[in-house]
Amino acid sequence: MGGSGTTFLVAVLAATLINGAVLCSGGGITSSFVRKVEKSIDMPLDSDVFKVPPGYNAPQQVHITQGDDVGKAMIVSWVTVEEAGSKTVHYWAENSNHIKKAKGSFTKYKFYNYTSGYIHHCTINHLEYDTKYYYEVGIGKTSRTFWFITPPQIGPDAPYTFGLIGDLGQSYDSNSTLTHYEQNPAKGQTVLFVGDLSYADNYPNHDNVRWDTWGRFVERSVAYQPWIWTAGNHEIDFAPDLGETEPFKPYTHRYHVPYKASNSTAPFWYSIKRASAYIIVMSSYSAYGKYSPQYKWLEKELPKVNRSETPWLIVLMHAPWYNSYNYHYMEGESMRVMYEAWFVQYKVDVVLAGHVHAYERSERVSNIAYNVVNGICTPVNDQSAPVYITIGDGGNLEGLATNMTEPQPNYSAFREASFGHATFSIKNRTHAYYSWHRNQDGFAVEADSLWFFNRFWHPVDDSTAAD
Repeated sequence: MGGSGTTFLVAVLAATLINGAVLCSGGGITSSFVRKVEKSIDMPLDSDVFKVPPGYNAPQQVHITQGDDVGKAMIVSWVTVEEAGSKTVHYWAENSNHIKKAKGSFTKYKFYNYTSGYIHHCTINHLEYDTKYYYEVGIGKTSRTFWFITPPQIGPDAPYTFGLIGDLGQSYDSNSTLTHYEQNPAKGQTVLFVGDLSYADNYPNHDNVRWDTWGRFVERSVAYQPWIWTAGNHEIDFAPDLGETEPFKPYTHRYHVPYKASNSTAPFWYSIKRASAYIIVMSSYSAYGKYSPQYKWLEKELPKVNRSETPWLIVLMHAPWYNSYNYHYMEGESMRVMYEAWFVQYKVDVVLAGHVHAYERSERVSNIAYNVVNGICTPVNDQSAPVYITIGDGGNLEGLATNMTEPQPNYSAFREASFGHATFSIKNRTHAYYSWHRNQDGFAVEADSLWFFNRFWHPVDDSTAAD
């Protein structure tokens, strides 16, 4: 055998040994990246990212989200402080002189010793697909103008890139996460946000001023592209010691979602279609047992998904079902037991969660064989199951989850205790490219990545072990 043949044989043997070491280790990769362990620090109230826009009663905290179930409407929200002001949004398509108007409404709320500003919500309907629109809120010299681009028409091969962010907060690390997302060359077009927004409940008396500062902080992104909202535990704001017994009060006043368009009865679980994706948002902190409203809704919702129209089935929730960190361990277990079999039956492509302040990606696994008496309760490889991704690493002041279960379980493909964000870039009905980006790296650096093969159109093995 010649020298080149010998080299090839050595390479094959080396690869075999490496693969064997990985397979025998009991799990996937625990990243060797070492991040300096330090407490996250919130940005002070006089930070420039919290700056109030100039002028009397200028609109602030402007944010948008999809306003219907098909991507032809947008909910525009903003806050005015001194007085209600105008409830009207003026909007126009790029290269058009025809300015249209939509009229919204406003609300206010009190929380302990805090009184909110005037919180406006206005739905713009009958938008055209794949079109850039400008919109204006406010009146006179303090009006403000922003823009957004509507998604392409719903279809199986419509390409689209989602940003994935969770547990953001308003620390210096939060600012780094948002900056990295904005500068990512993948250019996310819509953020799928998996819960825990402002962390206002971590401050004395659930200081709702921190809802206002967070709204101004994220405006630089969410005023220009929709963020799809999921409610987390830090949105509950249940504080009977303060006389506050209405769960989710600040969140539901400030952040509207199009839940009625998908026949949901509450804004905590709903669905939308966007480009080639069908996105289902679930609530980890609302009743989900059998016969509950969320259960009955999801039971009817999953059969509606037409994979010939929207091949990519994505589920958002806050508490992860598969988590190998010693933080919030098994908090999502009862919900997993309730719904996992449905996720396998309907071939969900990916489940995105937060809550754990770190990053983790699972293999395609399921644990649905257990029936109380058979004792079968170990996750197994299942190519009809989703990949579970924990993306609760946005940067909030509670800091990172660094304590992992050992050994790394078989279902865990990659895990790392670093702050960051991810993108999910759909190419067509069969392929999507996923990448995770840590804040310590350059904007284009991928710390973890995977080609996803669609479970309906191309259900071949896309696991890490198959690479």
